[in-house]
Amino acid sequence: MTTQEIDNYISIYKNGLLQNIIPFWLRHSIDKEHGGFMFALNRDGTIVDTDKGVWQHGRFTWMLATLYNEVEKKQVWLEQAINGGQFLEDHCIDVDRRMFFVVDRGGKPIRKRRYVFSETFASIAFSALYKATGEKKYEMLAREMFDVFLKYVTTTGMIAPKFTDNRQMKGMGHPMIGIVTAQELRKNLDDSSYTDYIDKWIAEIQSDFMNEEYKAVMETVGPKGEFIDHFDGRTLNPGHAIEGAWFILQEARLRNNNPELIKMGTTMLDWMWEIGWDKEYGGIMYYRDVKGLPVQEYWHDMKFWWPQNEAVIATLTAYEMTGNEKYANWHKMIHDWTFKHFPDNEHGEWFGYLHRDGRISITLKGNIWKGPFHIPRMYLMAWKTLEKLKSVLMETDSC
Repeated sequence: MTTQEIDNYISIYKNGLLQNIIPFWLRHSIDKEHGGFMFALNRDGTIVDTDKGVWQHGRFTWMLATLYNEVEKKQVWLEQAINGGQFLEDHCIDVDRRMFFVVDRGGKPIRKRRYVFSETFASIAFSALYKATGEKKYEMLAREMFDVFLKYVTTTGMIAPKFTDNRQMKGMGHPMIGIVTAQELRKNLDDSSYTDYIDKWIAEIQSDFMNEEYKAVMETVGPKGEFIDHFDGRTLNPGHAIEGAWFILQEARLRNNNPELIKMGTTMLDWMWEIGWDKEYGGIMYYRDVKGLPVQEYWHDMKFWWPQNEAVIATLTAYEMTGNEKYANWHKMIHDWTFKHFPDNEHGEWFGYLHRDGRISITLKGNIWKGPFHIPRMYLMAWKTLEKLKSVLMETDSC
């Protein structure tokens, strides 16, 4: 990349984050009556449903507190992060200290899932709030929610009920999300002990989910990494694995550009780009079969917002860490396709769901799954990565 190209990208990501994405959600989602946020928004920001997703509360709270910690001490960001954290604390934790998945507008429980990702997103939210405020209760909540996650992912049958001994399975989501959660707690709580968990989960992904035979990062395997030759075992989620790739690369950077971790992260990216990139229409497809067979999920070839977000981050991170122009080219490919199809230039923010060829499937800006997380995180991380690249380039030019 040239300095001019980097400057152009920085302008897109920085201004898009601060002038478009975050203002859209602050303008439309704050619940001034009951606290917290409402994320089910139509194209223009009007509310189409008042139930509140717990994932999204943790994610947006983390995002706002992180912006306050790392970009600018804007009071509105801190105030609304506290608003989100208070709603999580007051309404989203059950008596067993597990968290709900959905609550109604006033905070009464609607649904509770068997998996524990509400807890991981709340944990990073409380950790960022602790860094922003210094309030001890947030540190305690961050550690507690992480411990709940640990308890349930390491207790046989608690999260993945064992219906039969004939086909036990585990998914990559637990170690992958575990890594990034521990990274946030290590940073925000200034506690290096979380590195032990990161090491464990990196090793598990490498040994059990990276499949050399198929050159693929498996989404679901047997308890010891066994290949499962059925729909569940063959189905790949390229965006998920690409997201995991940059988690690994981020850890490599934090360890003085550890070469083994760089190799692991770029291998994951290389494999899943080859599998996930749509060579006919562009963009990252949602599901693929590791053997090239038909996939069970009917939305397998749609283009969702978040796999594109993760590919932007991963390709830029890989380019920054390796200098390999292949990753700069891949970044241009995913950036150009994504910014041609997803942003809503009339009302702001992004559409979330496109058909394979890039046509809009539905105009929702938010729901139980889509909220202010993957998109603003992409903008923030791309902006900061490009600033690192520019700094290195300028130092090289001055030598």
